[in-house]
Amino acid sequence: MSLILSVDGDRWRAHLRAVADANPGLVPVIKGNGYGFTRGRLARKAQWLGVDTIAVGTYDELEHVRTRFDGSLLVLTPWRPFGSALEVDPALADRVVHTIGRVEDLVGLLSSQPDARLVLERMTSMQRHGFSARELWAAAGTLQRFPRARLDGIAMHLPLAQGSHLAEVSRLMNDVVAAGLDTRTIWVSHLTDTELAALRSSYADYTVRPRIGTDLWLGDRTALHVTATVLDVHDLERGDAFGYRARTAPKSGHLLIVSGGTAHGIGLEAPQGASSIKARAATLARGGMDAVGFVRSPFSTDGKQRLFAEPPHMQASMLFLPAGARVPAIGERIDVRVRYTATAFDRVVVS
Repeated sequence: MSLILSVDGDRWRAHLRAVADANPGLVPVIKGNGYGFTRGRLARKAQWLGVDTIAVGTYDELEHVRTRFDGSLLVLTPWRPFGSALEVDPALADRVVHTIGRVEDLVGLLSSQPDARLVLERMTSMQRHGFSARELWAAAGTLQRFPRARLDGIAMHLPLAQGSHLAEVSRLMNDVVAAGLDTRTIWVSHLTDTELAALRSSYADYTVRPRIGTDLWLGDRTALHVTATVLDVHDLERGDAFGYRARTAPKSGHLLIVSGGTAHGIGLEAPQGASSIKARAATLARGGMDAVGFVRSPFSTDGKQRLFAEPPHMQASMLFLPAGARVPAIGERIDVRVRYTATAFDRVVVS
């Protein structure tokens, strides 16, 4: 009676090992909902991979991984002089690597912890966090006032947009070299294998550390299978009322009650930022279906995606199954297509 993520363990582990072998210096990213697996499980898997560092999204996530992974813990959210950044357990001081993106934060962190470990984040075309070239030079000067500080490298978080990042990375690397910082380590996100190889070739005296999340944990989707349980089935005649809102059936068929609702992330969709004409047309089509009460669900039976009969409930969903379609038995598991980073599964089963 659950929303279940089933994992082909052998296939999944083989993929993880292949990614690790192909990416020297790999830093697995473990944040949010743990890509559907939970953060604790992924931390243990990173320990199994033998990496020396993992990256979490926020300071609050440190507690979920600290006892499951023995190495260094890079926090991707920049340090700020407030909130949970100031509440890090002193016992983790030698393991936590802070991300710094402003000169005033560099001073703030090192004034309270002169021997802190840190990476300086260079602003990229993402325009999210980080130093400009001028500010990076200022940070280099500031570090001279704190000789005990441990600079673990420079971080660059590139966008996911199509096209090569090499020109931008080359420009950013020129700024790093010009700043004269006492480090030869670069932490990068969202570079392709080809781009990583080119970066290593062009800057052979630097160690490149790729931070990888989605392509590591979710890179082989054939190893993953999500199912929901059929909880109940009801006959429907045209005009029959059902659900919280007493909607009426547009035609005869069956009402399928299945596990999985808003508490799991079902029916909750993040903006996609569609850029192509085809993607925008699909968005308009979905909006038109919603307006007349026909919304496609992520649940499928016999290879066909079924419609929501009404918006999903907290832990279950109501689907409309047209007359003539095979009616699943109560207890049968049906396929669900989900966004793993936005789904909370009741169970994760690794074979």
